[in-house]
Amino acid sequence: MDYPQCPKCKGTNTYAMDETFVCPECFHEWDANAKDEEEGNNDVLIVKDANGNLLQDGDTVVTIKNLPVKGSAQPIKAGTKVKNIKLAYGDHNIDCKIDGFGAMGLKSEFVKKV
Repeated sequence: MDYPQCPKCKGTNTYAMDETFVCPECFHEWDANAKDEEEGNNDVLIVKDANGNLLQDGDTVVTIKNLPVKGSAQPIKAGTKVKNIKLAYGDHNIDCKIDGFGAMGLKSEFVKKV
């Protein structure tokens, strides 16, 4: 029997369990009868900068104000360029690496796209 691809990770190793399908790759479970509902839920992360521009993974942004850093006496200065950002879920929705500070999370409302 052919089982459908996982709607979340597009994995092909899915299997049936009672009246649900299960993906062993991402552990997503969905109802076998609710196929149309899952196709409409793409779970796309939308992140906008301070000016309302859409951000994507790999973008370069600039901080628009001085940002305090826990455990550091010096803030991240306004105008600091941050390259190759990664979008993330949560309050700090940008994961990045800043020279002199290391890996950290930023809020998108304090940056603008270059």
